[in-house]
Amino acid sequence: MRKKKIAAMLLSVTLLISATALLSGCSIGGLDSVINELHGSLVGNSYTIDTYDNYGNKTLETTGKKISITGNKIETISYDESGKAIKGYDLSSVITITIDGKEIESCGDTCIFMQDGLNPEVDFTEEAIQSSSSGITDSAAVARYVNKYKNYFGKSRIVVIKSQLGQPITAFSGDNVYWEIPEDLPKMTKLMIDGKALYIHRANYQIIDSKLL
Repeated sequence: MRKKKIAAMLLSVTLLISATALLSGCSIGGLDSVINELHGSLVGNSYTIDTYDNYGNKTLETTGKKISITGNKIETISYDESGKAIKGYDLSSVITITIDGKEIESCGDTCIFMQDGLNPEVDFTEEAIQSSSSGITDSAAVARYVNKYKNYFGKSRIVVIKSQLGQPITAFSGDNVYWEIPEDLPKMTKLMIDGKALYIHRANYQIIDSKLL
């Protein structure tokens, strides 16, 4: 009987410790998910990184093999119905790009990360394209410029990348094109073009069937 009581006590203690650890783990895990800095690495051999302003003007070009991107968190304050302040965290517009151990702090600019072997068919910025409405081009204008270069596109799908104000920057083509949103990269879209990776940060883009042109 005594052995049974001891066994029962040991089982109760074990269950209590397990429950405490589980609750602590959930609490810490939840906190980490709120204040976690998004941090991801670009997968590939090496990349060329082109940076553009809102009007599609290239401001910087860099290359590197080991590239990671970190989102920077900021503290936020909100208030509940009783007026009590609630502290939280959110991602700022600043990202830190680490290239082979060297850092670039970027805020607001469009960044295009091209894996080696992926080359654009057209660089629209070479002609300094301007629209008639404060630098913002509509779909018809973009289509007109793409049509002008359609003989350059030998593949079935065309990816047109534009600045945040809609200014055409560059275009790629491929037989197999798809996109996804990486969970560990802040404000990034990943496109795969015939097996080569193309990451874009703060940019507009369209994927167009070439037959539509």
